[in-house]
Amino acid sequence: MDKERLGADGVAWFELACPRSQEGGPNVAHGGWTAAVMDECLGHLPLLNRVLSVTAELTVSFVKPVPVERPIQVRAWVERREGSRWYIAGEMTLLPGGAVLARASGVWVTRDPGHFARHEAWLADQ
Repeated sequence: MDKERLGADGVAWFELACPRSQEGGPNVAHGGWTAAVMDECLGHLPLLNRVLSVTAELTVSFVKPVPVERPIQVRAWVERREGSRWYIAGEMTLLPGGAVLARASGVWVTRDPGHFARHEAWLADQ
């Protein structure tokens, strides 16, 4: 990620470009890269609000191929919150024109500082 910011309206903005090393086809990002970026950007929205969370669910719609080494913007916003669940949506666009490349939505669940320690303990028992 080259830049990230949280707007006064609560919308998070991210600027980045897909590196050539993540090419899935000629001059096109691998779909896994696109999905991972959407997870990372949407998941940063709670963090930008000083809330720790983990991804519980993520749906990505691939609208257009994502070109490599071109400026891209991701925008993420909270659709609603229910208890510990954040319902977040986002959109990836090509700069400067704003063509939509991907859309995503998902659920992030707030976590406490002991979350990963509990996971390690669980994993040791497996």
